[in-house]
Amino acid sequence: MSARVVSLTGATGFIGSVLRERLITRGVEVRALARSRSAMTADGTKWISGTLEDEQALAELTRGADTVIHCAGKVRGRNARDFDEVNVQGSKRLMEAARMSGSCERFLLISSLAARYPTLSWYAASKFEGECQVREAAGTIPVCIFRPTAVYGPGDRELRPVFEWLLRGWLVTPGKGDSLLSFLHVDDLVSAVMQWLDAPVMQSQTFELCDGQAQGYDWASLASIATDIRNAPVRHAVVPAKVLKGIARANLVLSRFTRQAPMLTPGKVNELMHPDWTCSNARISAVLGWEPQILLGQALRNHLY
Repeated sequence: MSARVVSLTGATGFIGSVLRERLITRGVEVRALARSRSAMTADGTKWISGTLEDEQALAELTRGADTVIHCAGKVRGRNARDFDEVNVQGSKRLMEAARMSGSCERFLLISSLAARYPTLSWYAASKFEGECQVREAAGTIPVCIFRPTAVYGPGDRELRPVFEWLLRGWLVTPGKGDSLLSFLHVDDLVSAVMQWLDAPVMQSQTFELCDGQAQGYDWASLASIATDIRNAPVRHAVVPAKVLKGIARANLVLSRFTRQAPMLTPGKVNELMHPDWTCSNARISAVLGWEPQILLGQALRNHLY
């Protein structure tokens, strides 16, 4: 592995914690940003206390690092500003710190397939603009952007309830339920990152990643997977789009009083009802030789979620 020192954000989160453990196991020196001291595990990581708003902490994080991997991101927010502060401005500040360090040879941004459709939601718009800001601030540093589909695995709190209910025999779908979906296990995503680290420094590129299921999944195929695993039928309930949108609007109103960022917002409903979340691994496979190993059915059968 060519990396000597890796600076990592989001190191205590779902994806970042798995990546941090893999890097440490491979003997890489890891510097990681953490908001809370309680999250700083004694595993060999050099922890930097701070946030993406703290320019001094970012300077310390990136000082002497030849590689920067940006996993941190905001997935919930009450307005566009909530997302932009982290996903756009925070990403830009990190890239500027990496450039100013004088040691960064390459930068990896873990974005989202949602960035392909920036008009869908505040989240999608912030991921797309974050990519733009990172590329503009990079100077001569090569920037690689990963756009994974819905990532799941141990430690995930968003998709796990969906899969648990599915394996109990219940599938709840939004609207007409005719969307095409795709998924990616966190271990496969981390393996892609490791192969990027093993590869020679390359020119700036953007890659989309999924588990390789041809044509992705529709809701019927998810029900079929669960039926095979359970050896029992799956009940299908449809929540009308109008109901979802009403709940989402109510969540935003309620959030003004609770100050809590809701998960279901009008933008999230747009994401849930988008007709096509499939992608191809052809480019990343050709460039990095990466191939996913875990299909969704295998993960559900073996409780790898």
